[in-house]
Amino acid sequence: MADQNTTSASDKAYWAANVRTIVIILVIWAVISFGFGILLRPALSGIQVGGTDLGFWFAQQGSIIGFLILIFFYAWRMNKLDREYGVEEE
Repeated sequence: MADQNTTSASDKAYWAANVRTIVIILVIWAVISFGFGILLRPALSGIQVGGTDLGFWFAQQGSIIGFLILIFFYAWRMNKLDREYGVEEE
């Protein structure tokens, strides 16, 4: 019986790619929500979007839309990784 605690190189590569994808998505999410919505809000206040300034738009709607886009990107990327490493669902 094989030892279940050992992981193959393919498993390690799959999880490394998964973690790398998650870290990149979290950084993008933080930049969109915290960076654009809070830190850069004064710098973006001169740009008008839909009758309000761009900083306010990012704080109210832009971060939500960005988050939804990141969710769909993550699902697409994980399906692609699953196919590459042969762990896709049937």
